[in-house]
Amino acid sequence: MKTQIFLPLATYPDPNSDAVAVNAVAVAQQLHADLHVLAIHAEIPHVSSPLSRILIDVPARIREAEAVSRKAGDHLLAKVVEEGSRQGVAVTTASEAVLLALQGENAATHARYHDFALVGWEPNNQTSRMIAEGVIFDSGRPTILLPDSASAAKIEHIAIAWDGSRVAARAVADALPLLTHASRIHVLTIVDEKPLKAADIGEKLVASLRKRGLNADAADIKSEDCPIAITLQERAIELGADLLVMGGYGHSRVRDFVLGGATEGVLTDLRLPILMSH
Repeated sequence: MKTQIFLPLATYPDPNSDAVAVNAVAVAQQLHADLHVLAIHAEIPHVSSPLSRILIDVPARIREAEAVSRKAGDHLLAKVVEEGSRQGVAVTTASEAVLLALQGENAATHARYHDFALVGWEPNNQTSRMIAEGVIFDSGRPTILLPDSASAAKIEHIAIAWDGSRVAARAVADALPLLTHASRIHVLTIVDEKPLKAADIGEKLVASLRKRGLNADAADIKSEDCPIAITLQERAIELGADLLVMGGYGHSRVRDFVLGGATEGVLTDLRLPILMSH
């Protein structure tokens, strides 16, 4: 049975970068997966007003914006197909026009029919963040965030953010297809941020992973008043990890997301690929 991966692409007002296409294909290649890509074009409601035509020609501006979105989407789809051909990854593509406010919800709905979702990430790209939040919290699928500043060409060393919670356990279970192929795993536990159920929770997870034949070690770390998301990411990078696995804390209320501190920090300052599961 072949793994199926879904990649939604932001196109407007700020499109995903070409690096996202390259990284997505790299992840699919390592998982021996098929990659299904959806370019989400902007659908902008037309304003019905005589003044809008006379003063600033709103309909023409709307058509222009939608054309820009379609052009960006077509470019990104072509880039993914090109990379897929080069890496030997089967790629299928589609596009869909969606109201800006509903793009996260739309991406989440599509993601439910796949095993993993990949989401491209650029600093200050609010469209990609909206899509990421929708997929993470509404799709029910593990989501790998792909920053344009880091490469996903190899995922061999994986770090796990572990606090013994339900969402952390769910993230580990969702990451097993990647963990089973990892050459090394580090379990990271922040010991000075909140009360933990036991002092050896990291070692307990390591023991469980070793029973599966995986090469795992525990690392207790202190945040020392540094934001949790930065502490986890920096420690993972220092250890040489290619990917960080963590649970996504938060919920949505009428599409306004209320996020946990670590989740908010990651979505604000993403420094390496992260598999997030909710």
